[in-house]
Amino acid sequence: MNKIVATLGLAATLAFPALAFAPAAEARSVTLTTQLRPYGGNGAYLAIYLVDAQGRFHSTLRVAGGKAKYHTHLRDWARGRATETARIDGITGASVGSGQTLRVTVDIADALIDAGYQIKVDTAVEDGRDNPGEITAPLTSAASAASGRAVSGRGYVASFKFDM
Repeated sequence: MNKIVATLGLAATLAFPALAFAPAAEARSVTLTTQLRPYGGNGAYLAIYLVDAQGRFHSTLRVAGGKAKYHTHLRDWARGRATETARIDGITGASVGSGQTLRVTVDIADALIDAGYQIKVDTAVEDGRDNPGEITAPLTSAASAASGRAVSGRGYVASFKFDM
């Protein structure tokens, strides 16, 4: 009986090596919280994305506002996204209304944290002002909401924080 169990264990290890030697987690769950100011008008479109230490677009974390024809109003993100080969399906959702909060959790590679990357937020409202680069927050452990820091926007965003 022990010989059969050992043989089955060896066969499983050879058949599924990734399961037997899976590496430790290499990404961190990060909760992004964006509180909008009260304003008049339609729901806001937001693009939350990462840029590297030189300010070059890296990747999209979340887009709020499902009508693609309005995504061009999120100018900095739209310009950077032109280099992004991955589609944004699955990371888009409804627009965010006046005074509401958008809270999402995303996975961010550990290698990007404390490595000079920044989280940026662009906002726009139909028949309202576009705010490219409204929020810029360093992607550092020290800047995490756990340290009590929130960033105020200069347009529709009252506060933005993230928690690791």
